[in-house]
Amino acid sequence: MSRKTAPVPTAVQSTETTSPENQKLPVSTAFAYGIQHVLTMYGGIIAPPLIIGSAAGLKGPDLALLITACLFIGGLATLLQTLGIKWFGSRLPLVQGTSFASVATLLAIVSGGGGLPAVFGAVMAASLIGLLVAPFFAQIIHFFPPVVTGVVITTIGLSLVPVAAGWAMGGNPTAPDYGSPANIGLTILTLVIIMLLSKLGSGIVSRLSILLSIVIGTVISVFLGKADFSQVLNGPIFAFPEPFHFGLPTFEPAAIISMVIVVLVILTETTADILAVAEVTGATVDSKRIANGLRADMLSSAVSPVFNGFTQSAFAQNVGLVAVTGIKSRFAVAAGGVVLMLLGLLPVLGRVVAAVPMPVLGGAGIVLFGTVAASGIRTLSKVDYKNNMNLIIVATSIAFGLVPVVDPTFYGKFPTWIQVIFDSGISSAALMAVLLNILFNVIKRGNPKSNPSVFAAAPTRMVPIVVLDALEEGDRCENGKILDKDGKEVQVETSHGLH
Repeated sequence: MSRKTAPVPTAVQSTETTSPENQKLPVSTAFAYGIQHVLTMYGGIIAPPLIIGSAAGLKGPDLALLITACLFIGGLATLLQTLGIKWFGSRLPLVQGTSFASVATLLAIVSGGGGLPAVFGAVMAASLIGLLVAPFFAQIIHFFPPVVTGVVITTIGLSLVPVAAGWAMGGNPTAPDYGSPANIGLTILTLVIIMLLSKLGSGIVSRLSILLSIVIGTVISVFLGKADFSQVLNGPIFAFPEPFHFGLPTFEPAAIISMVIVVLVILTETTADILAVAEVTGATVDSKRIANGLRADMLSSAVSPVFNGFTQSAFAQNVGLVAVTGIKSRFAVAAGGVVLMLLGLLPVLGRVVAAVPMPVLGGAGIVLFGTVAASGIRTLSKVDYKNNMNLIIVATSIAFGLVPVVDPTFYGKFPTWIQVIFDSGISSAALMAVLLNILFNVIKRGNPKSNPSVFAAAPTRMVPIVVLDALEEGDRCENGKILDKDGKEVQVETSHGLH
């Protein structure tokens, strides 16, 4: 008698095969979506090395090496975050890259006389400290209910809108055509192409609308004289990031302390991004998964200086791309990590991508960043605002987070450590939302019993008085029907406008 293998019960099937983020894609499809992710964040990942390298006096090949190093380590970090190994990586569709939150502090270290060796030493030491505290930091998941995560996700999207606006205007404020009608017109054209492809295209065309619109927009830019590919062949075709090219790291206590503050900000932002992408994908996230994601962040950041790179963090704009395309597979993002590594090893490819006009990226950014904000609003719509202080938590936190976005000089006269924390609208909103949630929803002692504020007192629904007049003692509503005290359905009259 032959023995049959018993089927695996559905209830115990691993989420590794059933979760949306674990969907396997054909290699060609995965790389198409991966390239789309790279194009979305390319401007953001090369900006920090350009700024810091220029401040350090780097030019020509050295500056190019710093840029390609950040691309290379960003690719490695993305693979670690998406594919994961034991204790490292959230295994979610998150693109990693050089964190912009560290730019101000790194510039201060460079200008303080330490140069790039002091920068790399501070990044390495602070990241190792962040690696140690990551598991404890992940416990704050208990303080991130929907009222907090909704605020953070919404603020992420809103705080990125000025980035899209800067791209739309041309990306370089010193350029003579910055903000010209031609640049903004190209942005609008790209935006229109996205909408047309999303509406009229097939399923795969609609999902690739961001990438296709960037390609089409770039081709149009060539004919308009807005794209310049003349420098693509100037420079080496292949170059491996030379370890410690700018010298061995030096460890200055003041620089390390300032970078530890930055690392805490990065941990906050990455936690928010993990929660945001989980909201978009429907993935289950607990403190263990967050800790794995944060450890991947910190390990990548600690190794990054070896290859002449800086702190690594998740890129919020790519969360928007996941939401727009509906492609939730982490393997598509992992393919983007491979592309980033190739760009880091093949500077010629990096120069091709760099030739994409910023206004074209601006058109894509408007959709992507707006989608992040919309995802946050969707989360906030699930929050209960009745007889509690949730509305004032949302209102105060979002406004507080947008202050440094609206006026970047708001904290200009405060100590550097305050500027590091609160110059980021994302971390400002996250800290305020967490603190207010603890104050009003965790520590409930002292809260008024009813109608705690004018915000909570505002009615979300109103019932006409004539409806109340028609009800009798014992009437109740169940499953959309009105039942009397005996459980019999009360007929609803619709001829006079009552429904």
